[in-house]
Amino acid sequence: MGFVKEFKEFAIKGSVMDLAVGVIIGGAFGKIIDSVVNDLIMPLISTIVGSVDFSNMYVVLKGTVSEGMALVDARKVPGAVVFAYGNFITVAINFILLALAVFMLVKGINSMKRKQEAVAAAPAGPTKEEVLLTEIRDLLKK
Repeated sequence: MGFVKEFKEFAIKGSVMDLAVGVIIGGAFGKIIDSVVNDLIMPLISTIVGSVDFSNMYVVLKGTVSEGMALVDARKVPGAVVFAYGNFITVAINFILLALAVFMLVKGINSMKRKQEAVAAAPAGPTKEEVLLTEIRDLLKK
């Protein structure tokens, strides 16, 4: 029974529950960032670049691949070597936006913590002993 009790203590600890909530929120947050990238950012970038689907952007390094062929089909062409950079662009933009969002979140939390620490660090009034010693000092000066 010691094992079961020990496992309960471990599983019910606040840090384990916080971690579980963090993983769930992180997964949902990743989906939000994916949507921002795919639905908001990439269409704007594609208007500049001229291509809507970045996953099919590649350069043929060796072999003959007919122009406009999808990346999946281009990779199947015998003897063809393709440099597929489009998906990397999408993933890199996704990472940058996710890192920026996490940075802004951490920055906001840190600024709230600093404000709380500043309020908590406000100097307390003098202690009774300090007041008494000050009065004695003032009386001796007179």
